[in-house]
Amino acid sequence: MATTDRQATTLALAHALSAAERGLAVIPLSRSKLPALRSPHRDDPAPSPCHGACGRLGHGVYDASSDPDRIRELFAAAPRATGYGIACGLPPHHLIGLDLDVKTGTDSSAALRELALRHLFTIPPTVVVVTPSGGRHLWLSGPPEVVVPNSAGRLAPGIDIRGAGGYLVGPGSRTGQGVYAAAPGTAHLAPAPCPRSLLRLLLPPPRAHHPVSTADGGHGQGLVQFVLAAHEGQRNTRLFWAACRAYEDGIGAALVTPLVDAALHTGLSEREARTTIASAARLTGHRP
Repeated sequence: MATTDRQATTLALAHALSAAERGLAVIPLSRSKLPALRSPHRDDPAPSPCHGACGRLGHGVYDASSDPDRIRELFAAAPRATGYGIACGLPPHHLIGLDLDVKTGTDSSAALRELALRHLFTIPPTVVVVTPSGGRHLWLSGPPEVVVPNSAGRLAPGIDIRGAGGYLVGPGSRTGQGVYAAAPGTAHLAPAPCPRSLLRLLLPPPRAHHPVSTADGGHGQGLVQFVLAAHEGQRNTRLFWAACRAYEDGIGAALVTPLVDAALHTGLSEREARTTIASAARLTGHRP
């Protein structure tokens, strides 16, 4: 390996360890911004989904760790890594990344400003990472009980969202296009809380076949059914969305018990359900 590559790997490891000191879980990345460790299941004739249960390295973002010894182990197994990825959605920050891309015919920064004006939110001072192409990554933190999904262009043209199961290229990483760097004056900041109006835009909408009714005998039954239809991995997210909608519709207090019962039916504990509903109440400006 060339000396410059070894230096890039050493520097990437140093930056990754520095990120871990802030509680961020990281993985080594190649120059192509992909995980630097190959999947141990790549030659399996019929590979089944594995998120690291096999005990081997090479499961992408599921390898992410903030433990220094584990990070050194990951980089030792990936001697050609020149960067690192920061896993989103994990404690303590529950990171949400807004990837403002630079593409022909799109102005992602203008699109975000328009969204902010329309939905009455402001992006607070937070970590901003400048990409080699001139784009920006904005780091925000989300509530621990909310799962924000990854998306590409759903929020607005040129804006991709990095949520649970995704990762952001960390500042100091060197890729084939150049180096990622923290914008001046932002490196020392902690990820700012995601504005509640923006957070609601990032959550998946309810399916069309679960109509919401807040009148007569229905009185929020659509929201309850929305929670009941949740599968594992989306239970907290659906409950949080439904509770937010209930409080916005003025029926939050009346719907607490039905929503808790629905959440229990999906497998959440009563404590988890009530914590999520209380978080939704606070987010919408109501008393839990």
